[in-house]
Amino acid sequence: RRQRQMCIRDRSECEFIYITGIMETLCRIRDIYRAISEFEVQFMQEFDLSLNEGMLLCTLLNTPKLTSSEIAEALGLSASNASKIIRSVEEKKLITRLVGKADKRQMHFALTPEGKNRITVIKNSTPEIPALLREIV
Repeated sequence: RRQRQMCIRDRSECEFIYITGIMETLCRIRDIYRAISEFEVQFMQEFDLSLNEGMLLCTLLNTPKLTSSEIAEALGLSASNASKIIRSVEEKKLITRLVGKADKRQMHFALTPEGKNRITVIKNSTPEIPALLREIV
């Protein structure tokens, strides 16, 4: 409300406040990206997984059998990026392909016992989470 009242009285002041607000938001987003990047480096060193790979394991833990398009949607990735993540996690033997029962052309992905073990290891660890991310999550 205060910004609106200022806008009515002085449009140039309103534009300054809006630009300042946007810049503060952008700087905050930059800091969040840095914190995520810092966390991913540590996560990769500790568990040999990128964050997307870890999120794929988490997704399959919650929904035991998914298609590649369902994985892409769950992770918010394009089909090609999801395919790369799936392939990487599959090469690490953490997930496996399952042929669809009704449609043999349909491919599903599920955790392997090794994938479930990796999740257990991650759950039992206490990785250092950057302070900014702790505020958010």
